[in-house]
Amino acid sequence: MRAALLAVAVFGLACTTASSNQRKDDRRDDTSSTGDTGSSGTSSGPPGEQTPNINSKSKLAFEDANKSYEKMKAENKVDWKQLDERYKNAYQADSALAEALYNRGVIAEKEGRVKDAVTFYKQALDARPSLWQAAENLGVIAQNQGNEAEATKIFEGILSAFPENASSRARLAEIARRRGQSDEAVRLAKEALFRDPKTLQAYKTMMLVNFEQKQFSMARLCALRATKIQENDPEIYFTLGLINMAEKEPSKARVQFKNAVNARADFLPAHLELAKMALAQEDYGGAEESLRQILQRNGKNAEAMVNLGVALKGMGKYDEALKIYDEAQKLNANLPAIYYNRGLVFGARGDCDKAMELYKSYISMAGGQGSLPGTHGVFQSIKKCEDLIAKREEDKKAAEEAAKMEAEMKKQEEAAKEEEKKQKEEELKKQQQDARGNAAKNAAEGADSKEPAKDKEPAKAGGTPPAAAKEEPKKEEPKKAAPAPAPAAKPEPKKKKNPDEPEDAL
Repeated sequence: MRAALLAVAVFGLACTTASSNQRKDDRRDDTSSTGDTGSSGTSSGPPGEQTPNINSKSKLAFEDANKSYEKMKAENKVDWKQLDERYKNAYQADSALAEALYNRGVIAEKEGRVKDAVTFYKQALDARPSLWQAAENLGVIAQNQGNEAEATKIFEGILSAFPENASSRARLAEIARRRGQSDEAVRLAKEALFRDPKTLQAYKTMMLVNFEQKQFSMARLCALRATKIQENDPEIYFTLGLINMAEKEPSKARVQFKNAVNARADFLPAHLELAKMALAQEDYGGAEESLRQILQRNGKNAEAMVNLGVALKGMGKYDEALKIYDEAQKLNANLPAIYYNRGLVFGARGDCDKAMELYKSYISMAGGQGSLPGTHGVFQSIKKCEDLIAKREEDKKAAEEAAKMEAEMKKQEEAAKEEEKKQKEEELKKQQQDARGNAAKNAAEGADSKEPAKDKEPAKAGGTPPAAAKEEPKKEEPKKAAPAPAPAAKPEPKKKKNPDEPEDAL
């Protein structure tokens, strides 16, 4: 936008522009602008409007603030608080300086203080009703908050006061596109470009209309012309990414979505698309990064929380995933995806009873089983749980049978051990009895050996002697004299040898 400024000052801060693809909680991107004033000091307001006389102190303070902004911008280190203080000092030096209030409104939007921005814009309009840029930014804020009726009223009011205004026509063209009035959107965009060929929003609206009508070549052409006005616009990159997705070129789309977030870190639609692509490719770390960017700027986005839970579950962080689902449920308890994805976590943990309960809740909240396609993942998850539960029942029965058999075997082993113990005890008892009987018998036999021997009871023919009968020791008979040895036989006389041979005997 071009701001109507004092002849002595360069308006260094930009008016903000609405994002046609952003959600209503996003901030808008901005374009630099310079003053558009005549040498007489009359602004570009309605004919006859005279620029108020501003004192020198206020002019110098305002000019100093603009120079500081340009220097910070060149160094890529903008200190918004310091700039706000400088513009505040310029306004305090002269309350007729509406542009200083306007710039404070732009800074407030940069810092996310939308309510403060609205206050500053309204104060700027009170100080100078012809400062239509302040009115247009109020319309942009209303549009991004979903109040398109209020935004339309503001833009039409600007056109009523400034019939040749191109920017407000482009805003109305974008609202018409969102309402599905493509022909009206194209007509208003062309009228805006006829009045000002550098109206960025008009090109972006035509780009989006052509994309929606699948005229991808025309959409690219509009995007190219828009980049000549502003090279690093995230909406243009984002739309080019959507075109790549429609043409089945996800790798190219990813590059464009990356360009969009590089152009502006808080451009949430691109972060959302990157998160979706990462989840589809099971790049859970990349998905987490994009989703946390979204939640950092919109902590009350239940859908983003659910997707973050999916990423955490994919990385095995089950406890963190369940905590995120709990937070999402607090924001929107009627979001069916919360119950399905929480069920997946319990299913992964093996708690199929809890998982089945959550799956049934999801189906009910989604409109019943008939409202979901048969290929939906919830039915596969249910079957998986049913199979696991059936297997567990089989395993349980098998374990019970095994335990029963083990108990029976143990019982038999104990009975066998008991029987063996009894046998050993009986054997020991018998041995002890035998030992006592033998000892008594030996004692009795010792006593009997001192009495005269008694004839033994002859054994019955063919029978065996009584078991208790023992062979009595034989009585020692008197030794008979050994017979005298027979006299040794005399050796036969040796034949006399040759007398000439010596005899052996000495």
